[in-house]
Amino acid sequence: MNFLKITTAALALTMTLAIGNTANAQKMAKKEKTVMVGGAPMYPSKNIIENAVNSKDHTTLVAAVKAAGLVETLQSKGPFTVFAPTNAAFEKLPAGTVETLVMPENKETLTKILSYHVVPGRISSKDLMAWMKKNGGKYMAKTVQGEELTFWMKGMNLYVKDTKGNSAKITTADVNQSNGVIHVIDTVLMP
Repeated sequence: MNFLKITTAALALTMTLAIGNTANAQKMAKKEKTVMVGGAPMYPSKNIIENAVNSKDHTTLVAAVKAAGLVETLQSKGPFTVFAPTNAAFEKLPAGTVETLVMPENKETLTKILSYHVVPGRISSKDLMAWMKKNGGKYMAKTVQGEELTFWMKGMNLYVKDTKGNSAKITTADVNQSNGVIHVIDTVLMP
């Protein structure tokens, strides 16, 4: 009889703890405002790489980052602002371009292209819009690669233009990371 009371009490305590732990996990998820990218939540407590590997829309970008040897850099403290082309953006490139770029002998070129998509610091869309307003509707930012990107708006949409004149629309802005922010873009930028 005592065994039954002890077992029942232990079961009740275990259930109470389990319910409490579930509630705590739900509270933590609510505290951490996520953005869905490529069918996966992007957690502000995770770094750029930890989040990017979960996006089904960024598998080509992740493979390119690995081929260029930039994983460790994008896992570091930062902060970085990354303009992340989707798989569809890479598909717009001429046939065979991606396959050629990820070859070991093209690592330097790939690194140059990828680092052209990164600006030092944490730059939100609100920051970009404020700077554009101050500068007559355009804003230029120097990339990690060394060349500049130009930002502009058309209606309510933010765009970024490379030095060759190609424009990419920011399709998902302000995906916060522990070491920066990602803005998803629909076109690969070229230095």
